Amino acid sequence: MMDVRLLKRGQMYRYYLRQVVVGDYLRPVRTPLGIAQVQVGVPPGRWTGRGLADLGLRAGAIVTEDELRQLFGQGRHPHGDRLVTEALAAGKTPAVAARAGKLGRVVEVTGADLVFRPQPTIQLLWALGGEEVRRVIEAAHERAIEATLVWIEDHAATIRVGAQGRYPTRPVHGLAFARFRHYESRAGTPLLHDHVLVSLRGLRPDGKWGAVHSTTLLENVVAASSLYNELVMAEVCETLGVASEPRTVSTGRRPVMEVAGVPHELIGWMSKRGQEIDLCRQELEHEYVTAVDEDGNLKFAPVVSEEARTKLNRIAARKTRPPKPEARSLAQLRADWRASVKEFLGEAAELVDMLLERVRAAAAAIRARVAETLDVALAALGVSAMVFVMSGNGLFHRRHLLAEARRFLALVQRGRRREPGLDDEIVDTAIAAYCLDVTEPKTTRGLLADYRLYTTHWAHPDPARSRRRAPEAAPDADHRPPAGLTAPNVPAPPDKPGEWDIPRDAPVLPVELGEWEIPRVPLRYDRAVIASTALTHQLRTARGAGRARYYEGVVAHQQAAMPEQLLLFPDTDVEEPEAGGEPVDYMERLRALQKARAGTDVQDLTAEQISSIQTRIEEMKRRGEALRERYETRPEAPAPRPVLEDQEHGQHPGQPGTGHGGASR
Repeated sequence: MMDVRLLKRGQMYRYYLRQVVVGDYLRPVRTPLGIAQVQVGVPPGRWTGRGLADLGLRAGAIVTEDELRQLFGQGRHPHGDRLVTEALAAGKTPAVAARAGKLGRVVEVTGADLVFRPQPTIQLLWALGGEEVRRVIEAAHERAIEATLVWIEDHAATIRVGAQGRYPTRPVHGLAFARFRHYESRAGTPLLHDHVLVSLRGLRPDGKWGAVHSTTLLENVVAASSLYNELVMAEVCETLGVASEPRTVSTGRRPVMEVAGVPHELIGWMSKRGQEIDLCRQELEHEYVTAVDEDGNLKFAPVVSEEARTKLNRIAARKTRPPKPEARSLAQLRADWRASVKEFLGEAAELVDMLLERVRAAAAAIRARVAETLDVALAALGVSAMVFVMSGNGLFHRRHLLAEARRFLALVQRGRRREPGLDDEIVDTAIAAYCLDVTEPKTTRGLLADYRLYTTHWAHPDPARSRRRAPEAAPDADHRPPAGLTAPNVPAPPDKPGEWDIPRDAPVLPVELGEWEIPRVPLRYDRAVIASTALTHQLRTARGAGRARYYEGVVAHQQAAMPEQLLLFPDTDVEEPEAGGEPVDYMERLRALQKARAGTDVQDLTAEQISSIQTRIEEMKRRGEALRERYETRPEAPAPRPVLEDQEHGQHPGQPGTGHGGASR
């Protein structure tokens, strides 16, 4: 996955030059960067990116401390001091010479830290496999990073120019990246990951330096992370002859793609750090829903929302962050990891030596069962339904569809490489066939394709209504925690009061620390899975019996590629409609599915849920035509004005709202 953190002027001195560039170890005072990296056993940083030539840098060259200090710490040219000295020697005035070392206007945000790390099962193969396996995985990791950085340069890097920064443009030659590799986590477990520092400065078409807009980068983080996850898994699987499978980490949440056949015991050995964070987060959640003010009213909310859970998880990670273990070379780390995992497994220690054979055997079974077949139309409909539900208000941008399309491809391809541009083809099909453009642009940026606002054909007839923010409700005095569950007040992130009351007469049993039943908002992913699978099944049925055999093969492939608990129609007694026969009521199919899968957690539909789905389907029929007529008959928006060579818009530091990526969910 890929995380992002913005860099500000001066931050390089306090954190990155002291710790990040030397493997997260504390760098000794007055120790040169190169010597410190050798002492802790990490390789030196390397320059990459298509915009290096504009800065006088070379791809593959070692990153020096002076270059980091000037480019990221001060926002100047990486060789700014030398350029100023040369200008003064040439007879330039001090004011003119000082401009030689600048990269346009001084801005607060100078760069961003992109952290790339493969999936945990890939980490295990890298740490416990042979030298050849290690080199293959590191090469796949590097190729996936390079492809993701190219996509960021082409689609997520914009420079806003003109009056009030109203005209976006792309850096003509790309961006500059400094890449630093780390090998272990703070818990001492395997964690191959790269810190890629991207300079948010680029050349505009008029030859002037401009600030790359950080908000645009944050908006595309989820799409970029999905691309990296898909590519690194495909590269590893194709090269080593293995396959991927979905693994549910948390009940009700989106499954993650992992290498098939890796024993769960090994994953448990590697997830010690995550278990510490989970336990601390549960304690914080309990304090979050039980903290009261002086009047006995809840300070925050009676339930934990998804946004609050994300913030509490960050707090738990900081609270449980251990010091870095003693520095060791990569060879010593790999030897220690093998010894540690064998001691952890005990009698099952032979799993370490048989790991590659196990995953290849699992891959052979998966490849024999899952064929290379993909229906773009079905994929587009499923992606549209998933994004529509996950967006909350039913409104989304193209980047949201793109991220979901890449997740879908990773799910059904099972580690195979796909054709380039297949994700864009799915998104274009979804927009053309199942989405409506409901953009009402008030700025020039709103006219751009990346910022067009979409909803689906079955959405609310007035999408603009859901965009209006409802007034915040005053705290309800009746929202009080159950007696006996109060906890000391601790700092916690603020959140809006919820709409779920906790019954005062509910019985309260004494529990130990970490064993509370925390009230949480139902996750959207369960509802998204139901909507996506329901609509794709309706489309497949509606296409008629003439192509039934082809689509049965397509769906059989896609169903085989999904985790067992997410299959739409498993092998049950539910009969398919015969060709030319009476159409089967879809609500009856859902009830039959509910009866056949009474013991499944993810798809266990209650009567209220079935009634709600039936209501939504009826609303789709009534309002779909009215919505289509309203937005398909509007005149086309005027084309955006050409880029002006005005003074560039200064960079304003922006932070994502919920998690990394802000508007990117």
